[in-house]
Amino acid sequence: MSESENNKDLLEALNSVKPVNVGDVVKGEVLAFDDSKQVIVGIEGTGVEGVVPARELSVKTDNVEDEIKVGDILDLVVISKIGSDKEGGSYLLSQRRLEARKVWGEIESKFEAGEKIVAPVTQVVKGGLVVDAGVRGFVPASMVSDHFVEDLSQFKGQELELKIVEIEPSENRLILSHKEIAQAKREEKRQAVLNSLVAGDVVEGKVARLTNFGAFIDLGGVDGLVHVSEISFERIGKPADVLQVGQDVKVKVLAVDPQEDRISLSIKQTLPQPWDNIQEKVAEGDVVEGTVKRLTSFGAFVEVFPGVEGLVHISQISHKHIATPNEVLTSGQIVKAKVLGVNAQEHRLALSIKALQEKPAVKKEEAPVQDEEPVEFPEEEKGFTLGDIVGEELKD
Repeated sequence: MSESENNKDLLEALNSVKPVNVGDVVKGEVLAFDDSKQVIVGIEGTGVEGVVPARELSVKTDNVEDEIKVGDILDLVVISKIGSDKEGGSYLLSQRRLEARKVWGEIESKFEAGEKIVAPVTQVVKGGLVVDAGVRGFVPASMVSDHFVEDLSQFKGQELELKIVEIEPSENRLILSHKEIAQAKREEKRQAVLNSLVAGDVVEGKVARLTNFGAFIDLGGVDGLVHVSEISFERIGKPADVLQVGQDVKVKVLAVDPQEDRISLSIKQTLPQPWDNIQEKVAEGDVVEGTVKRLTSFGAFVEVFPGVEGLVHISQISHKHIATPNEVLTSGQIVKAKVLGVNAQEHRLALSIKALQEKPAVKKEEAPVQDEEPVEFPEEEKGFTLGDIVGEELKD
């Protein structure tokens, strides 16, 4: 080969060498591994070498050689130049950043199209959650759920569907939200529960909130109200006296109003009825103890079992004459009474307090002295006549 031909080949080779610039996407053939687990590659079409640090690889293992072999071709991005041209400088390359660049592009496309992404929660940090969306994403605490969540650690490891709120690839900034998805799912679940409930159903629920007038029960996406009068057969002051937030309860559906989003529930109607088998609990002649619940003009109602009240008629309260029951009784007073009668069908229990009290002695008043009047006796009862008596006296 002539000298001119050699020069021509050399010139063509030099002209075929592509320049390498920071930010370029290149292909690198794996040549070797150094002691720091860095991958030495030859950048195709350039005639120069590059170095890929272990932290810039996409492999998920500490042993790089388990994932990458000599001769493999890697897609890489040029991060910076190492050394000068005179020193035969090489380039710092990254596989991880190139993949991240692709991910950013995909996320931007989804953001513009209004699509959502799914990503696992990798960390719980102050102020929110860190997710792996191919790149690092952040979900602020206020955007994690549609209600306040005190402990965010429950979300670690979960895969969440997320809305893209803000994206800035140049700053590696990706802000995401799960709040809207949680709201939509809750509404969907709420409608499903509303449509499935029928008056008369008995279902399980959890006490969500307590108020003075009742308890709100979470039925799995929708809350129903148990009015204070439907909590127990016993009269209670306030729901918190017998229920706790988070408590599991069984409730009966009384009514469902989808238009008003109202569900009326009852706890007491799932319990044994107080008057069931009342004959086994009490019989006529028994002495019972109870609490005075109500006072009326005609008597006092005394609760002797939870939900079972008996009437002490005003005439059965005291041996003394009283105008009203509250002359001798007060609401909340504990009293003993004798059972006068039991009517299970009518839910009536007749009681007497005075039957257990000693009857006071009656003072006899002296009758006024009156003139004696002659008493006429029929003759046939006397056995003799008036003539017989007079005849005897004349003989004397």
